[in-house]
Amino acid sequence: MDFGFDARTEELRRSLLRFMDEGIVPSLPVFDEQVAALPDRWAWSTAPVLQELRQQARDLGLWNVFLPGEHGAGLTNLQYAPLAEITGRSIRLAPAVLNCAAPDTGNMEVLAQFGNPDQQERWLKPLLRGEIRSAFAMTEPDVASSDATNIGTSIRRDGDDYVINGRKWWITGAMNPECEVLIVMGKTDPDADRHRQQSMILVPRDAPGVEVVRGMEVFGYDDHDHGGHAELRFTDVRVPASNLIGEEGTGFAIAQARLGPGRIHHCMRSIGLAEVAIEAMCRRASERVAFGRPIAEQGVVRDWIAESRVRIEQLRLLVLKTAWLMDTVGNKGAHTEIQAIKIATPKTVEWILDKAIQTHGAAGLSQDTELAAAFAGIRTLRFADGPDEVHKNALAKAELRRYAAR
Repeated sequence: MDFGFDARTEELRRSLLRFMDEGIVPSLPVFDEQVAALPDRWAWSTAPVLQELRQQARDLGLWNVFLPGEHGAGLTNLQYAPLAEITGRSIRLAPAVLNCAAPDTGNMEVLAQFGNPDQQERWLKPLLRGEIRSAFAMTEPDVASSDATNIGTSIRRDGDDYVINGRKWWITGAMNPECEVLIVMGKTDPDADRHRQQSMILVPRDAPGVEVVRGMEVFGYDDHDHGGHAELRFTDVRVPASNLIGEEGTGFAIAQARLGPGRIHHCMRSIGLAEVAIEAMCRRASERVAFGRPIAEQGVVRDWIAESRVRIEQLRLLVLKTAWLMDTVGNKGAHTEIQAIKIATPKTVEWILDKAIQTHGAAGLSQDTELAAAFAGIRTLRFADGPDEVHKNALAKAELRRYAAR
């Protein structure tokens, strides 16, 4: 394994770091002001400064760098990893500037890999151009969504159409009025094999019967500057049969293919966020005086700083190994490592953020820093794309099988 940056990665990395320092980070206060002034506060993607920054990202060759193959920039996972980490340093703005923000990234990957030519023309190309937004409707309030086969939403064939009924919640991006399409996962055949009951279908957000019930909050944050999380209701929603992605019964497999890259992208960005937290911790500890000396001289604070550095370096190496395996042996071959980083990253970064908050005292809980909002966001990752316990259970089962085979 060689984790050194090749020439192209190093060039893009230098370009992105400069763009972050000169364009993205200084624009964050302007972005916040413009979003706050919008008639619809969920329409974050219409902020003028974001449009300006996106054009600069295109000009710099930093557009769609998450997507391999013909539709994206053609980078490998290992090439994209350091770029995604850099965007995590301004996690509320930078991923969107590069058109590398979830859930659009995962939806573009689904359409690129499984969509037919008509679906790609109608939905993928506008997403690649950043003209529309999308959402991924999988999680449901009425079942334990940690088991994706539990999904109860019905997708029933009726002549040349499918009819959809059900409820979804925590659907990221669905509050944004620029969200034009939902990828909905539901059951087309409840009597089929457990992993062949589900299908995925494209549903226009403005289709009759699609109801946005409410926006949802995480620890009091509504995340409106990323399109927000929504609860949705589908009542006799009718769409053409041609909107089905792939074939009936392939929904579970498509979901697994989608979530693998999504998990590592979250982890890459989270490392960048953790680096910002460490910097904030060091700065605060050096500036504040308690009991006659800077708190940086307190042993417990130094322990937090040292532990943070060790933990983030360990995590970065594991993420890079996972990216390398995904590139060399495929997502299936890297399954164990994908589970491992999904388990390790949120807890590690959550721990670092907690110590950064503690170092800041009451200020760390306030709106005067990004730490509290970042903590809320990272805490969601212990549920997003599957809760910790599901990944630990699967990882342990794989270890036990290896032991039994000796």
